[in-house]
Amino acid sequence: MSRFLSNLRLMILATLLWPLPLLAADNAPLILGIHPYLPQGELIKRFTPLAEYLGNIIQRPIQVRIADTYPSHVNAIGRDEIDIAFVGPAPYVDLVKRYGQKPILGRLEINGKPVFDGYIVTRRDSPLQNLSDLRNKNFAFVDRESTMGYVVPRYVLAEANLALKDLAHSDYLGAHYNVAMAVLAGDADAGAVKDEVYEKFAPQGLRALAVTPKISEHLFVTSTKLSAVLVEKLRQALLSLKDSPEGQQLLRGINPNATSLVAARDEDYENLRKIMATVAALPE
Repeated sequence: MSRFLSNLRLMILATLLWPLPLLAADNAPLILGIHPYLPQGELIKRFTPLAEYLGNIIQRPIQVRIADTYPSHVNAIGRDEIDIAFVGPAPYVDLVKRYGQKPILGRLEINGKPVFDGYIVTRRDSPLQNLSDLRNKNFAFVDRESTMGYVVPRYVLAEANLALKDLAHSDYLGAHYNVAMAVLAGDADAGAVKDEVYEKFAPQGLRALAVTPKISEHLFVTSTKLSAVLVEKLRQALLSLKDSPEGQQLLRGINPNATSLVAARDEDYENLRKIMATVAALPE
């Protein structure tokens, strides 16, 4: 009898303790991953308030993590190694192609528009006047995975009958700010940057040579491991940011000109898929 009671106590104790690891996992911090399109310190500053806000809503801490590279960010999202991700359009298209669709929370709306463009830029005092003048010049890109730092500008160059071999040299500088500063410093004759960065550095001496086609904006996606209930709670929290002063401040923290996060579908990135397919077929 004593052995029976002892075994019974162990069974009861095991039953009581069984939910604890599950509870711990449910309360573990979520990871909000960001691609390195700006300096790390700037991105931490921009996204930490949003992470804290969302964490308060779902009653679970959210930590910001900046990827080392664009490809590592895509791989981390694809493998469900991060829970929530802010991702650029071209990396998103690559993500879906390689790993399948992820739940979409919403895409940015900038100045009332959920699309954006980029610029091929030079210095204000540069003799360059059009894209054909870039032949045999040094050009600065951001990263081969960057939407407006490589993919779409490469398409624009191709439309002007310029291949990479027609340039004297191509550099990949890792961030839009780096490209802008390299052009201003004279280390590159021209470069490709997103609209936000062009607007920031134009007063310091950047000039636009060309504007790219408009592309659907950056977006938030989640891991497929998150529950449908949690995904919907995060989605509604993001889509409702525009409805309160606090939410509007968080949006402007991400992008000074952000006005909302709006619903998005995978189909919104179809024109970019076509551009990417064209670029993928281009000779080096």
